[in-house]
Amino acid sequence: MDEAGDDELLALVDDEYARTILAALTTEPMSVSELCRACEMSDPTAYRRLERLERAGLVTAEQTLDPDGHHYKQYVTTVEEVTVRFADGEYEVGVSESSTDPADRFTDLFEGLS
Repeated sequence: MDEAGDDELLALVDDEYARTILAALTTEPMSVSELCRACEMSDPTAYRRLERLERAGLVTAEQTLDPDGHHYKQYVTTVEEVTVRFADGEYEVGVSESSTDPADRFTDLFEGLS
């Protein structure tokens, strides 16, 4: 990741709302309304953070079909760990992705609807 990407990632990790969203998404995929309830935040706050988290590659959105036939997005975290390493007058940010394969997450979501 380049320095601008590292700075954005550190800013996200420093953001209380972004951290709360990431923590909530480690339990299960959630829609924006579910995240708002779980994290006690407004829709605009959640949407702004989710946009930044998606752009940084820390969450992904998956289309979901509810039993009534309506489509909506559910968000899933793609990160398990963020590390910062300081050496030789510089710093480096590392991201460890979640071990769950996206196809497995989709299967879990689909089976949850059945």
